Formats: sequence, C-alpha cells, structure tokens
Amino acid sequence: MAVAGCSSQPAYCSDRTNLQNSVKGLQHLNTGSGISGLQSQLSKIQSDANKLVSSAKSDFPSQTNAIKTSISTLQNTVKALPSNPTPAQLAPVASEAANVVSSVNSFMNATSSNCS
Repeated sequence: MAVAGCSSQPAYCSDRTNLQNSVKGLQHLNTGSGISGLQSQLSKIQSDANKLVSSAKSDFPSQTNAIKTSISTLQNTVKALPSNPTPAQLAPVASEAANVVSSVNSFMNATSSNCS
C-alpha cells in the first residue's frame, strides 16, 4: 500500500523548480516592463531563492551561497539605477542577471540526480 504524499525526492526539489521558473521570468521582461517590472521579478526570485537556500544549504552550501551572493549583487545593482536609466547604466544589470542564471544553473546541475 502506497502512502499518499510521500516522495523519494528531497524537499528542495520543488523549491529549485520554483526558483528556476522565477529566473526564467527575467528573460521575458522587456523595455515596457521598466525598472518596476525588473524589481517585481527580482522580488519573486529573492523569495524563491530564500526558500531554496533554507531547504538545501546543508546539502549544497557552496551552490546556495553562490545563489544568495549573485541575487544580492543583482539587487544592489538594480537599486542603484536611476528611474530612467541609459543603456550604459543597464549593462551591469544584464551582466549580474547572467550571474544569477549561472549560479542557479550550477545548483540545477548539482542536484539533477536527486530531483529527477
């Protein structure tokens, strides 16, 4: 007899999926979204990252630390933007966003065998 709700996957597997989906949302932002759209998406990413870090930091301390650091750096970069940034002022945001994607991908790779 199977017990409902039991899973052989670690608790962080659903958290990693949520974070991955939030990070993918960065790719769908456009200039019409403006800074507020970016800040809103970043807030969702931060929330999902906090859940993931809480559930996975003991098993994957270096990967979760990289996620926290990259998101914090991106947040600081976005906070420093003026209300109507120039393309040159936005360039560091793109670079920091790429770092977030990279750190999340690293975690996805490290946990792929546990969450498949």
